[in-house]
Amino acid sequence: MTLSILFQTASVCVVDKPSGMAVHRGYDNDGPFVLQTLRDQLGRHVYPVHRLDRATSGVLVMALDAETAGQLGAAFTEGQVEKQYVAIVRGRPPAEGLIDHDVPKSEDGERVRAVTAFRTLGTSGRFSLVECRPLTGRYHQIRRHMKHLSHPLVGDVNYGKGDINRLFRSEYGLSRLALHASRLTAPSVALDVAAPLPWDFAEALGKLGLLDLYPAP
Repeated sequence: MTLSILFQTASVCVVDKPSGMAVHRGYDNDGPFVLQTLRDQLGRHVYPVHRLDRATSGVLVMALDAETAGQLGAAFTEGQVEKQYVAIVRGRPPAEGLIDHDVPKSEDGERVRAVTAFRTLGTSGRFSLVECRPLTGRYHQIRRHMKHLSHPLVGDVNYGKGDINRLFRSEYGLSRLALHASRLTAPSVALDVAAPLPWDFAEALGKLGLLDLYPAP
């Protein structure tokens, strides 16, 4: 397959990662993987500087040399990168808020502080479109935090509700996690890139009457 490249320079390549594709080889060895696919596509070595869950789509940054990988890695570690996500959740969350709730740092790691800012963009019946900005980078942070608020993400097989997931597959045509990394900004390296809304995510929002509320970059 070919990955959609959103932005590229001599030292950075930003791709639009599809849902269902892992960034790199993991425990299950179930490919294809972004790292190998992009390497073959560009014909050169690439360096991952952050990650997205397999089920999440959207903006993913890769460095094209070791020096840039170090600079970008430091920017992520030092909190100099702003990440914006959109998600469809069950229920009606508050208009906005800040979730400060400890979560595991890794799949089996110790619990550490995690903070996510969110705002509700609109509601249709039992479901809402929210914008989330994680201020820390923890394992499944947004998914865990929205479940903590009793507003789990649609399509989440780990923290969501099976009946809701089945409803969205049959009635809304959405068979994936409703979480999309829509924009990433890193001022220290003059990077500001947005990813278009995937067609299946957009179709579900259209059926909910919430598509016009999506904050187009």
